[in-house]
Amino acid sequence: MATETKHSLGWLVLLTAIIAVATLSVVALLISIFERKQEARVPFLRLTEVNEVSTAPEQWGINFPSQYESYLRTVDTERTQFGGNHALPPSKLEQDPWLRRLYDGYAFSVDYREARGHAYMLSDQEVTKRRTNFEQAGACLHCHSSIIPTYRRIGMEELGQEVTVHTLGEDFNAEAVMVGFKKTSRMPYDDLHAELRKTPDKMELIRDGKSTPNDPHFGDAHPVSCIDCHDPNTMAIRITRPGFMQGIAKLASSDDPLPHLPSIQKWRQSNSGETYNPNKHATRQEMRSFVCAQCHVEYYCGKQMELTIPWANGLKAENIEQEWESTRFPDDGMPFYDYVHEQTGTKVFKAQHPEFELWSQGIHARAGVSCSDCHMPYERQGAMKISSHWVRSPMLNVNKACQTCHNVPEQELKDRVETIQERTRVLIDRAAVAMTEMLDAIVAAQQAGATQEQLQPIRDLQRKAMWRLDYISSENSKGFHADQESASILAESIDYSRQAEAASYRLFTTVKPESP
Repeated sequence: MATETKHSLGWLVLLTAIIAVATLSVVALLISIFERKQEARVPFLRLTEVNEVSTAPEQWGINFPSQYESYLRTVDTERTQFGGNHALPPSKLEQDPWLRRLYDGYAFSVDYREARGHAYMLSDQEVTKRRTNFEQAGACLHCHSSIIPTYRRIGMEELGQEVTVHTLGEDFNAEAVMVGFKKTSRMPYDDLHAELRKTPDKMELIRDGKSTPNDPHFGDAHPVSCIDCHDPNTMAIRITRPGFMQGIAKLASSDDPLPHLPSIQKWRQSNSGETYNPNKHATRQEMRSFVCAQCHVEYYCGKQMELTIPWANGLKAENIEQEWESTRFPDDGMPFYDYVHEQTGTKVFKAQHPEFELWSQGIHARAGVSCSDCHMPYERQGAMKISSHWVRSPMLNVNKACQTCHNVPEQELKDRVETIQERTRVLIDRAAVAMTEMLDAIVAAQQAGATQEQLQPIRDLQRKAMWRLDYISSENSKGFHADQESASILAESIDYSRQAEAASYRLFTTVKPESP
């Protein structure tokens, strides 16, 4: 009997222990779930204040350590077959010698390298021979630096407003930003860079052990930073660049069909009479592309007029070309051009890096996929869903950037992308051959004594051919953003080059003096 009692007691103790462990496990699980829900509900703890002069990213990193940690990784050096992040950027001029002929007479013929991560965008610009060997406009800093507080400071001074660290940081002050942008756009690069270094980069400046909270002319320069895309009060993504604000307003007022930008279609239908403002009218998904389109676009940033994004007629290469052809420089009224080609004397256009424009012609834009979805994909950290700030090629992050939508093996996705890029590369090379043979023919016609009047139609063809080749070769997706559009543009480039070549040789045989 005692044995049975002892045996029953043992089972009772065991059962109690099991129940206790199970209860503790359930409680721990519930606590964990609660903590994760709280974590998701309150994604950051504001440990320090940031405001409109907080261009130093480390300040934001105190409140947003996860995003800041990934932002710092833009210094990492990884390459894909056609780009990515890397160490010392290789020279494109060495890889593709035909670029020297394309850009002959322009600074890009001296120094043209692969781009590195955002962390290097200001320092690389400061040392490129395109700047050190040539006088450039301050408009170049519109995208390569965290310049908005400088625009605001100069604009406030121009408007006669009180300028202190406090007044400079308390409000975005769009009016002053636009005034500062217009005043500095044609300023020499070194002069505006000096102004950039004067502007406060923190709420309270400490230099040499001394605090200077009220000095609005003492700061430092930074590449693109958190404040360039985020409101410091609400953390919402926003547009800050005046050049983009002007460009997108022109685009909204154009007749270009924009099915991938529903807010513009809605704005057009409203007939409200107000200017399209992405910070007011755009959807959040559109903003995830617009923040990138502030800089990853075609634009003019020289000394003869203020920085201009040419979207008055639409986003296609021929739309932009049409605007440039109708543009006149404000000082002398002469037709717009970027540079005079050294070998032929033709005034030509220089495409910058029209990623947003080409993406707008592709299937991903039409499907509602934003730039950030691929280049800054969402990732989970605990219960938080955040956008990675390690901005880089999707080919370096296929799982998160591509396989969220494409249920396809990673290698298959890489192969698809590389196939598109390799085919585009072949077309670029063919267009480059056509261009060089065109230039040879034009030079031969000039040497044979062709007149300027005779050469003018050929120069027009040269400009069209070179614009299209440059448009795709300088765009950083190597055709992936819109493969059929890229192929079409390159085919046109080849066609125009061959037309110019044939016309030059016909002219050559007409004007060439007969041998004695």
